[in-house]
Amino acid sequence: MSAANLSAADALARLRERTLSSEELVRACLARIEERDAEVKAWAAIDREDALAQARRIDSLQERPPLCGLPIGIKDLIDTQDLPTTYGSPIYRGHRPERDAACVRALREAGAVILGKTVTTEFAVFSPGPTRNPRDLSRTPGGSSSGSAAAVADFMVPAALGSQTAASVIRPGSFCGVVAMKPTFGRLPLEGVHPLSPSLDTLGAFTRQVADLPPILTALGLDLPEEIPPLEKPRLGLCRTELWDLAERSTRAAVEQAAAALERQGAQVREIDLGRSFLGLADAQMAIMGAEAVEALPTEISTRRADLSPRLWDFLQQGAAVSPDRLREAREQAQRCRGEVAGVFAGLDAVLTVAAVGEAPIGLDTTGDPMFSRIWTLLHVPSISVPVLRGPHGLPIGLQLVAEGGADARLIEAAKWIDEKLRP
Repeated sequence: MSAANLSAADALARLRERTLSSEELVRACLARIEERDAEVKAWAAIDREDALAQARRIDSLQERPPLCGLPIGIKDLIDTQDLPTTYGSPIYRGHRPERDAACVRALREAGAVILGKTVTTEFAVFSPGPTRNPRDLSRTPGGSSSGSAAAVADFMVPAALGSQTAASVIRPGSFCGVVAMKPTFGRLPLEGVHPLSPSLDTLGAFTRQVADLPPILTALGLDLPEEIPPLEKPRLGLCRTELWDLAERSTRAAVEQAAAALERQGAQVREIDLGRSFLGLADAQMAIMGAEAVEALPTEISTRRADLSPRLWDFLQQGAAVSPDRLREAREQAQRCRGEVAGVFAGLDAVLTVAAVGEAPIGLDTTGDPMFSRIWTLLHVPSISVPVLRGPHGLPIGLQLVAEGGADARLIEAAKWIDEKLRP
């Protein structure tokens, strides 16, 4: 088996034991990229020699840092000093930031090898890049963190960073069949990550196992205990939300069957209702995201209009049309519901819900509908997509788990338990 097939946790164990070197692992990942990326197109930029030099430097250390030379992909929305950062736009072709983003600096300090930049949609909105879904090359990988999800799914890298403003971590995780986590809002640094909607933007991570997440998120600055107590009988909620009927019938059935299977495995499962005050939250998220995106791209709108895709321009026009009254109402509703959601989730370790409409859609002209993550992103709660469901064509569908804000450690442990019980 190639070292590229190792999960991040397994690779870290071998790196710590020195039964695997970072250089060997990086070479295996680069070989996989050379073999597959002409078809998958997950990568926007790679400096092979620099990645190997990073690995050799870490291998030479007498005391290995926490990440021990683990290679990680970085979404091309995130500044890197030594690699071009285009934000998915021709406006920034060849752009070289003066410094690394805070999250990249944190990873380097923890001993990660920055393997390269993964493809993002244009400014992390809806215009797709060239990336294909490695599970079925005729289908979208989702977006906006398209390349990160695809690269992890196709064994090109054990972990990658993404970002989420609506569903840009959870949806591609679901479509590509990998673990994807968006932590609690505000817990990870965003300096050097191109903003889209500052009141919503959140870093996220992609891995192949839930157990891979803690060392990477800890390196990024998420406050997690060294040992997360295991859950024996997790307390789970099943939340359909007002959007439930918009999921495909097979997806709804798969989520309900998963809840029943988990109950048979010993979990306590009860249905929860968000209540009337949460109605319309997806629309509120759309209003806030659109209005803030206009403020985030002033120079691009005023001086480089011709270099913006029609789809992005339409999105920005819709954002500009959000009235001050509507924006205020949306923000007030979001704030009220953030104060209420902890009560709704009281006594639960995690809540089960839909991650995406269904399997990844055929074609590359869309990245799929983000509706099923909009409300959770707006509520600032942590969420994880675990690849434990299958659609009618045998393709992965994620089961989305959410928890109250700040309960990231408990959510990870619930996801680990569910992954162990349900992973096909």
